[in-house]
Amino acid sequence: MSMVTAICPGSFDPITVGHVDIIKRAADMFDRVIVLVAHNRSKTSTFTVDERVEFIKRVTKDIPNVEVDSFDGLLVDYVRDKGAKAIVKGLRAVSDFEYEFQMALVNKKLYPQADTVFLTTSAENMYLSSSVVKQVGSMGGDISPFIPDQVLNDIKIRLMERKEY
Repeated sequence: MSMVTAICPGSFDPITVGHVDIIKRAADMFDRVIVLVAHNRSKTSTFTVDERVEFIKRVTKDIPNVEVDSFDGLLVDYVRDKGAKAIVKGLRAVSDFEYEFQMALVNKKLYPQADTVFLTTSAENMYLSSSVVKQVGSMGGDISPFIPDQVLNDIKIRLMERKEY
C-alpha cells in the first residue's frame, strides 16, 4: 500500500490556531502532510517566507508526519512533483468557498490526479484570519488566544514594530 501525501498550502502570515487545527486534522487523515508556504505575489507579507516556514516547523515539530516547505510557482506543479493525491484547504465561511471552489476546479483541470479536500474550521475559529490577528496585534491587542504559544512572542514583537493598520 502506498503512502498518501497531501499538500496543505497557504500564506500563513502568520500561522494561527485555526491553521494548526486544520494541519492536525489533515495529519490524522493522510500518511504525509506537507504544509506549503506559498509565495503570494498579490499580498504584501508581514513575515518573510523563511520566517513563516520556521514558525510552522516550530509549531508542528511534534506531529511526525508533517513536513514544511515553500514554493514559488503553480501549486499543481508542486503537487505533481511530490506525487500528492490531495490538496487540503480550510474553509471558515461561505465567503471562502466560492474562491476556493473555483481554485479547486482549476487545479483539478490542470492536474486530475489530485483532489481538493475542504476541511471546515472549528466553530471557535470561524472569525479568525491572519489579517484579523495582524490588525489586533499591531494595535497592541491581546493576540494570545489566536496564535500558537511556540511563536507568540516573535509574532507580537513584529506586529508592534510594524503598526500596519
